[in-house]
This record gives sequence, C-alpha cells and structure tokens, in this order.
Amino acid sequence: MIRQTTKCMLAAVLAGLKVSGAVAGAGAATPIDRHALVARHAITFDAIDPHAPVMLGNGELGFTADIAGLQTFPERYAPQAPLLTMAQWAWHSFPNAKGYTAKDGETRVPVPGRGTELFAYIRDLNAQTPAVAWLRENPHRFSLGRIALAMRHADGRAVRFEDLHTTTQRLDLWTGTLVSHFMLDGQPVTVTTRVAWPQDSVIVSIDSPLVAKGRIGIDVGFPGVSHTLNPDPSDWSHPADHTTTVVSQGPGRLAVVSRIDATQYATTIAAPGATATLAETHRVAIRTSGSSHLAATIGFAQGDRPPTPIKPSAAAITAERHWRAYWMHGAAIDLSASTDPRARELERRIVLSQYLAAINEAGSLPPQEEGLFSNSWNGKFHLEMHGWHSAHFALWGRPALLERSMEWYVGHLPLALAEGRRHGLDAAWWPKMSGPEGRNSPSPINPFIIWQQPHPIYLAESIWRAHPTRVTLDRYAPVVEATARMLAGLPRYDPADGHYHLGEPVVPVQENHDPFITRDPAFELEYFRWGLQVAQDWRIRRGLPRDAGWDRVIARMAPMPVQAGLYAPVASGPGFWTQAASPGCRGAAGAGCLNRDHPSFLMAYGLIGSDRVDPTTMARTLDATTTDWDWRQVWGWDFPMIAMTAARLGNPDSAVDWLLRDAPNNRWGPTGMTPRFDLAPDGSLIRRADTYFPSNGALLLATGMMAGGWAGTHGHTPGFPRTWLVKAEGLRPIE
Repeated sequence: MIRQTTKCMLAAVLAGLKVSGAVAGAGAATPIDRHALVARHAITFDAIDPHAPVMLGNGELGFTADIAGLQTFPERYAPQAPLLTMAQWAWHSFPNAKGYTAKDGETRVPVPGRGTELFAYIRDLNAQTPAVAWLRENPHRFSLGRIALAMRHADGRAVRFEDLHTTTQRLDLWTGTLVSHFMLDGQPVTVTTRVAWPQDSVIVSIDSPLVAKGRIGIDVGFPGVSHTLNPDPSDWSHPADHTTTVVSQGPGRLAVVSRIDATQYATTIAAPGATATLAETHRVAIRTSGSSHLAATIGFAQGDRPPTPIKPSAAAITAERHWRAYWMHGAAIDLSASTDPRARELERRIVLSQYLAAINEAGSLPPQEEGLFSNSWNGKFHLEMHGWHSAHFALWGRPALLERSMEWYVGHLPLALAEGRRHGLDAAWWPKMSGPEGRNSPSPINPFIIWQQPHPIYLAESIWRAHPTRVTLDRYAPVVEATARMLAGLPRYDPADGHYHLGEPVVPVQENHDPFITRDPAFELEYFRWGLQVAQDWRIRRGLPRDAGWDRVIARMAPMPVQAGLYAPVASGPGFWTQAASPGCRGAAGAGCLNRDHPSFLMAYGLIGSDRVDPTTMARTLDATTTDWDWRQVWGWDFPMIAMTAARLGNPDSAVDWLLRDAPNNRWGPTGMTPRFDLAPDGSLIRRADTYFPSNGALLLATGMMAGGWAGTHGHTPGFPRTWLVKAEGLRPIE
C-alpha cells in the first residue's frame, strides 16, 4: 500500500522552509528581490514547442499542459512529451496470473570468496522470459486522466487546433499559475490552470463569451494502462478493460471511482454553477451556460474514497500562497549584476530547476528520472539517481523537501536488511531500479551496481547539516548504521596486498564495464570509504564508540586506480587512457571504446571531496577527460558534477564553462528541461526523452556549492569567477 502524503506532513514541509540567512554574496546586506528574480524567467509561448509542454504540480501530483492550457491537443506534441496527469501514489500492476515472484527473475551467479548467490540478473534484455518481463513491467506509474477543453463551432463541428488563432501562454513561476489565451471564431478565450496544494487537484478556470453560449466546456477522460509503458502509459483503445463508476453526484459536483485491474483511484469534480455528468463510459463532461466563466477543480486520490471537493477560488488562493512561500524561503542566487553574457542563461536554468524540482523531486517517493512528466524504465525510480535529484534541497535551505522521500528508506529498512542477509551480510542492501515495493528489477545492470548503497548516508548527512538535532539523529541513525554495515561488509580483504577491494561482480557508475571482470571502480572505492567515515561521525554524535571494523576498512580500502599518472574508471582495465586517446575512439561511432557514459572518477573529488584524492593528479585527469571523452553520450548530471570538480580544483572559470557546455544532453529547453539522447551503433543520436530531471537537481547542487562554498573555503562565492557579481543567500556549505 502506498501511503499518500498527509496534509499534516505537507504543512510540516512548508513550515520547515526557513530562511537561513545570507551566507555568501556581494552586498549580502541587501536582500535579493526574489520576486524580480523569479519573474524575469517566466515561461512564455506564442506557438507550440512539440518538445516542451508546461508542467504544473505540487510534488505529489504532476500535470502537463499544452499551449491551450489543458491537455486538448496531445497529438501536437512529440511522442517523448505526452500530456499526462501523474501522481506519486499512482501505481498499477498487470494481473499476475502465473504468480511470478522475485525468485523467478533470479539467476545464480559466482561471487569470488562467497561461492554463488542469487541475483535479479538477466544477460540480455532482448531475451526476457515471461517471468522477467512481468517483473520488469510491474508495478509501474500510470496516468490518472486527461483534462481537456471541449470546444465546438456554432454549427456543431469539433474545434481543431488549426482553428485557434493568436495563441499566447505565460507561466507565472511566482504563483504557479499558467494563463493561456487564444481566439476562436473571433472570440477571446482565457484558460487559467493551477495545481492545488496540498490536495492533489487540478484547478481550471475558463473565461470567454463562448462559455456562456455552451460552446466551451471541460472534458475529463480516464484511460486504461497500455503495455507500452514508456513514455506514455495511457491506453485509450480498450475501454472494456477498465471501469469508471459514478459514486456520488450533486449540484456542481460529481465523484467517480476508476478501476484498472486491482488498482482503484477516485476523482472528485467540483464545478460551482455548472453540471458534471458521466457523458460516456470513461468521460466526464463539465458544462455551464448563461455565464462566461467556468471554473472547476478535479481532485484525485488513491483508493475508492473520493477526495473532499474544494472550491476552485479557494484552491487557487492556497496554491498561489504555497508557491510564494516556496520562493521566499530557502536559498536564492541572483546573477543579474554579472556582465558575462552567459549569466542570464545560467540564472534562468537555476530558477527553472528550482521550479521543476518542487514538482518532480520533492515527493514522498524517490523520483523516477522523468519525474512526474512521463515514464521511462517502466515508470520505476532509480535509487542511484536519488542524490542528484534531491540532495540540493538541504543545501538550498529546504531540507524538509528531501526528508519526504527519505521516508522511503526508513520504511523499507526491514526489506533492505532482509536482502542484505540473503547475501550473507547483516546490513541494508538497497536496490537500483524499483517501484514503491522495493524489489530490484531484473537486469544485466541492476543487481551489480553499487554506487546507490552510500546514498542514504549522503542524504542523511545533508539533512543533519541543515538540522543538527537529536531528532535528525534518532530518525535516520538506523538507516545510516545498517547502510554502513553494508559498506564495510561488501569489500573483500586481500591479505596479499593488505587492501579491501570491491570486486566482481560489480557494475560501476560508468556502466559500460563487464560486471564479471571489473574490479575496484574508482568512485565507489572513495564513496564507500567516505560513507563509513560519515557513519563513524554519526556514532560519535550519538555517544557511541567508533566501530573498529569500519575503521579497518577505512584505513585499508584499495586506492583509486591510477594509469599513466591519471585516475582511471576501474583498476581492472589497463590501458584505458591509451585507448581513450586513440583516433579510433574519436570516430563516428566509437564502437568498443570506454570513454563514454559517466566520467565518474571525477566525482570522487567534485561530489565528496575525498581526502585521498591528489588534486594535481585530478587536475591532469580532468584535462585528459576534456580532450579524450566522447561528449555525445554523457548524461545531464555529468556536467554539473564536473563543474564541482573544477571548482574544488580552484578553477571557477572552468566550472562555469562546464555548466554551460554545449552537448546533446546539456541543452536546456524553454521550460528548463534537458533531453536525453542515446548514441546509436552508427554514431547517430536517438532522442529517448524530453526531460531528465537529474540534470536539474545536479545543477542546483553544483551552483549551490559554487555560491555557498565547501569545506575549507572562505569568502564570497568561491566557485564562481571573481569577475562575476553573484548575490546568494540561504545556502549552506557542502561537505
């Protein structure tokens, strides 16, 4: 059962957004004009961008709108940008007629030193068994409904998009209000759209003379779930496969319950002065006449109990207050005084990332890579991305928003401990790709990737730095302690060299290494060691002695691999830099080359500032990476990560360059989203998705660090060039 976030919890989140004061910035005594900062980056359109519908949301509910303000013209948008209504709690599973369990997706794999163990491993995704296919598909996020304008001409013909003229649209970020204008048959139409807070409701207001004539209304359609789950899980072609049932009705009010297999959710529509009726099997029609104004709230809830109806006018006021409070509290960075022509674009990305993070990365579950925008990977979330998604909230003075998804670790600790015991460890073993139930999805990668294991410690430490209280310690210490036991128990000690090693089977951050021959991935060595150091700090804070076993691993963890004077991704790949620098690895496709994907060895310094990193060697490594990496297939979070490394190396000009580097997966659209391109075998780029929210979270973490500083830094915004005039307030230094 997925627990909805309660009103009390959401109120606590808002209460927790406290301004921590200006800690960096030129002229910090003068507060940043936050309204001006946010307002100058309002999103405006006068034509459809097929890759950039506008998002609205509250962290638990996400709503994607077209240029007319609702979801009326989905065919006008790219397949990677479907118009959906998604919720943190909205998960569905197809019937499991054959009773598949996790064991049906497991394979016995040899583990040196431990015999063989069962992992959720499949060698080839293209050769899935029916059991594996079901386990990967389920559970999955689905779309709750499509809220659209119902429009017709005077002669009764349905309105097409081509019939709309002079379309304009503006998203006021300060209040979370989307206002869309167009002309239809010579008459003006204005559609105002919001998402309520804390209720999971969409608020719609339409003003037009055509409303009074009964020619414009609102339709709410309820889809089924398609087996083609990515990126749009909606099925509109099999109405008999699901049900929509009216459970209550009154003046201006209607409640229905939708059932898709075993999944149920309820919808309440409140439309004062209008009528709401189930006009077709899965379509509710909201209509009025005699008034040029039509307003409605469409509220959703898990289960079969309809949510309490709320008046559109009251809901709109509360939603606007919520967004104003979000912007007024926490941190801010103002780059408007900088003369560098790139400053405005960087500021735009920062502001829009904060907006998108509040919708997609502040919910009660770890976010999926596309947040509440669309589906990828069957709608599941990937825990190795959780830090990039959400760690910035603590740095930016909004730790309560991080704590919402941290509750998932607290609640699933017993399951993680059981998984650890299955692998012979009295420790928490966290999955990679999962749904809310916490089961790892079968994959060639998922069971062997390990860089998500220290994340709960990183996130808990971020919360502690924001709120160093006994409450924080008591809440997260069990997760920190159990996770640390995994970090100490997984490395294998080799008496021949006196080191602890992370060995096969293992998949590093840079996923293009064979798990069965890979040893000592660079970042994981330092991250495991860093996590144990922090876990020892937590023991001391709680009045406990240091764990002697952990200290042994800290002292004897194998060093980061070095080849030709440069840090290498893994110790088991000799000649990496020789290969990376070869002409063949700079060709059209780069087939067989490993200088692709994440240059994760840089993260050992940029993200965690490992005390074992030699800055001189790291600087040489960054230079070599700049020259010899294939930047076509680097992901959106890599660029902020590299900026963090450059900043720690004392090169703020380079840090800014990396944030703004032109590369396929670092191109920021008009709504603040970055695409996700993959490299095809022939060297061409394939557009997989129109948004990838780890880019946004990583940008906020990097710019927060560059403005707020890090351990050992002093003075004004140390990660920005001295020629930039940066005002920052509310930021906390990073580790």
